[in-house]
Amino acid sequence: MFDTQLLTDATELLELCRRAGLKIATAESCTGGLIAGCLTEIAGSSDIVERGFVTYSNEAKQEMLGVPRMLINLNGAVSEKVAVAMAEGALKHSLADISVAVTGVAGPGGGSKEKPVGLVHLACAGRGRKTVAIHHIFPGDRADIRDATVQTAFSMLRRAATEG
Repeated sequence: MFDTQLLTDATELLELCRRAGLKIATAESCTGGLIAGCLTEIAGSSDIVERGFVTYSNEAKQEMLGVPRMLINLNGAVSEKVAVAMAEGALKHSLADISVAVTGVAGPGGGSKEKPVGLVHLACAGRGRKTVAIHHIFPGDRADIRDATVQTAFSMLRRAATEG
């Protein structure tokens, strides 16, 4: 299911967090749980992966993560502000030390001129740290976009784990 590079990256991230004593939470929309799934594919990940939220619908973002309805209405679910609220909500609703959130348009449909297929907003939050948000327009099909999102989420978590 996961390619070798993603599993290698997941293993390295888990070991880095283990050494730093950090637990992870994920808040996922367009990836539908792939980030948490890839991490938990690795045996022994339960000491690092605290929980994962799959918040595909706007209602789930509101109910599970506390993302304000008005924020979604004003900015759209695929936005930096919603990604930040998701990452911070994942921390608030978990025992994790760091979190990553993703929201985007994985395609093949659903894109627009303002928010094309491939647009993904990511945010990484940590207790006592400033939340970092980025966005990318990833090329390729749905699988390519989702894989690139997982890789980017891992990169953000690695940075959070090393910048302690």
